[in-house]
Amino acid sequence: MRSHRRSRLLAPLLLLPLISSCFASGGGGDSGSGAEDGDGSRLRVGLAFPPAENLSPYGADATLLSRLGVTEGLTVLDANGSAAPALAESWRRDGDKAWEFTLRDATFQDGTDVTPAAVADSLTHATKAEPAPAALSGVSLTAEADGDRTLRVTTAEPDPVLPLRLSSPSLAVLSAKAYGKSGKVDPVGTATGPFEITKVNGDTSATLDRFDEYWGGRAQASGVDARFIADGTARANALRTGEFDITEAVPVAQAATLDKETRRDTATTRTTSLLLNASQGTFEDAGLRAAARAAVDTSVLAKDVYEGYADPGAGIYGPAVTWAEDKRTEPVGRAAAGKPDGETITLATYDNRPELPEVAQVVEQQLEKAGFTVKLTVREYSRLESDALEGKFDAFVLARNTLLDTGDPVAILASDYTCDGGYNIAQLCDKDVDRAVARAAGIADGDERQDAAMAAEARVLGSDAVVPLVHQRIITGVGTSVKGVILDPYERTLVGTGTRR
Repeated sequence: MRSHRRSRLLAPLLLLPLISSCFASGGGGDSGSGAEDGDGSRLRVGLAFPPAENLSPYGADATLLSRLGVTEGLTVLDANGSAAPALAESWRRDGDKAWEFTLRDATFQDGTDVTPAAVADSLTHATKAEPAPAALSGVSLTAEADGDRTLRVTTAEPDPVLPLRLSSPSLAVLSAKAYGKSGKVDPVGTATGPFEITKVNGDTSATLDRFDEYWGGRAQASGVDARFIADGTARANALRTGEFDITEAVPVAQAATLDKETRRDTATTRTTSLLLNASQGTFEDAGLRAAARAAVDTSVLAKDVYEGYADPGAGIYGPAVTWAEDKRTEPVGRAAAGKPDGETITLATYDNRPELPEVAQVVEQQLEKAGFTVKLTVREYSRLESDALEGKFDAFVLARNTLLDTGDPVAILASDYTCDGGYNIAQLCDKDVDRAVARAAGIADGDERQDAAMAAEARVLGSDAVVPLVHQRIITGVGTSVKGVILDPYERTLVGTGTRR
């Protein structure tokens, strides 16, 4: 039976330059002493997605925690997509299956020390989580203390790029106090980042204070007041009126209403796609999937809906993955387009990203013109996800950062398009796709792995279970008095020690 667990990604991962954009680190890289600014002003931040899983680090909320500067892992991704030091200041490989990580001198937000035993305990909890954290899908590892400052991590199979895997937000290191008897994980006051959560008001807001003992230097802002507002227009208006200092995911329709100096657009690895349910209903028929794919005009979406802040869909990986275009091959195994003959389909999307309902409306019109009868559903993402993962929709418009969880190009193929993929909204289960993805996942050499990933992409696209619509640029609203916002192509970080006003 196919698993519907979220974001379980396959590895091994790859230490490769994946993107062209550069960004500041959320750790010591953008650090500055807050002493010269006194206690510093608090940052007021508007976020698009409320906590969906009670701030568990093992699901979607992991990225929310890392974007706010609350959590961090042993490593981080640098500007080239390679693993760089975080809580681990260095590492070395010991044989085929073991790595030794030397920890830096750091403190948890509850005052306890970051020791090898504490980190081993945190990683052990992650390995036992259900569903498995994104970066550990298909991977078995054990962690144990090996001296005063050394952590030893051993994998069941050789994993030459383990340091990259450990940069995942879902593998954040937390203190022993985070793990209660109920099985729930509580990052409030138990993480290691420059900001500590002190209060959470359900799915409405969160209060964070500066963690003065942060190893990377005292943050220049005294804290963060975060509000979760799904309405993109409301977020943009709040920035314009001075209610927010930073606003993520500004709708393209609102971009022109912001002064030029307050809007920043960043090329990201996010692709918006139309996912077609390949296991049941209308789109179980490959010919009807082909008909739907042929009906969609992606250039209209990039030009009109995204007003130039996107490129027409070319594949699963967009222009921000700089090597992909030259290695892309034609889709393999496509069926001939069938005739819809008025077939009724349910098309769903969510409104946290404000362009998506408009994208879905345009797609709805194009599909109806091709002969389908379309019923459109739009909800807030947290109220839609479980139905999507259970295959209750025929089609789904999804914005997905293809390199968010691990930085590995093979990971999203395994998670989203294989029989056992944990985020397989397309419900695709194709033996040829699975074989191509498995082959790519087993290759460590850089160029060969890229070639294999693109061969697997060609198989996925050939199934017509996914129709890439656009490759996005993300617009961030930044007040004129704000400095040091982290414009991260991977969308893992937003505020750090140097973010201030």
